[in-house]
Amino acid sequence: MFEPDDNDKANPYPALLSNGGPPLDDDPRPWGSNGIGNYFEWKAASEKAFNDVPYDIAVMRARRADAMGLTYREYTLEILERGRYLSAEADAERIAEIKRRRPVRY
Repeated sequence: MFEPDDNDKANPYPALLSNGGPPLDDDPRPWGSNGIGNYFEWKAASEKAFNDVPYDIAVMRARRADAMGLTYREYTLEILERGRYLSAEADAERIAEIKRRRPVRY
């Protein structure tokens, strides 16, 4: 009969209970350790808002964002959240606020 050694005290018969396959929880889930909730709906909506934009509009937004010192994502998020197209002269305070909220990069 099979005799467990000192290393196998938690599971005395590992060879009988395992098929030698990979662990089932090796990769972290993209939605975190909590429940899945509506992760896929949010992901699809985010991709549609930022990636499914016609080429001409995306180029226009990227140029305007670059002229103001913002990223494409920051500029587009401002349009989607507030429904407002920023301009460098009229919205200098709002642009400065957006830049202040950026994470610190090392």
